[in-house]
Amino acid sequence: MALADYYYTIGQNTSAEFKDRGSRFIAYAYPIQSKEETKQLLQDLKKQHPKAVHHCFAYRVGLDGNDFRMNDDGEPSGSAGKPILGQIDSKQLTNVFIVVVRYFGGTLLGVPGLINAYKTASALALQLTPIIQKPVEMLYELQFDYTRMNEVMIIVKQFNCTVIKQEMQLFCLLTIGIPKARLDDVLYRFNDMHTVSFKKI
Repeated sequence: MALADYYYTIGQNTSAEFKDRGSRFIAYAYPIQSKEETKQLLQDLKKQHPKAVHHCFAYRVGLDGNDFRMNDDGEPSGSAGKPILGQIDSKQLTNVFIVVVRYFGGTLLGVPGLINAYKTASALALQLTPIIQKPVEMLYELQFDYTRMNEVMIIVKQFNCTVIKQEMQLFCLLTIGIPKARLDDVLYRFNDMHTVSFKKI
């Protein structure tokens, strides 16, 4: 499957609440870059809601669609994580983490009720945040003499590349993300500057 030039994610953190028969379901949606970020976000929410009975979640990261996880956190199997992930997927999003915090209201909702509650809370949270289109970026490392810095940065800005890391020593080492749709143009320009060496990482 060829990777698209763009992907969709959410623009900002958001939260929404859904109530059913006394139980409260508070959904928190976060844009993330890696699954490592989810651990800290989950810990923070557990501190914020120490009396909640469940902290169920799902995330999808990356562009191949294979990196995802669901967690029912003690709810009946398939009744929480799966419907949360279903909402992320229904909008074809990636790099999104949703946690739904549940306060039990004393009435059992049954599996269909739980599925509906987790699904609805997640859907409400996603409705409140802008969905944004981001370019798929290819990572490259550039090495060049620092006297060429201005010329390199002009190209980086012109083609909306993202500067991920830069090190200044005798040579400049620059790690950038180049939008996939502009890759050929950017590499052609760098190729033209014979003093810039670059490699894909």
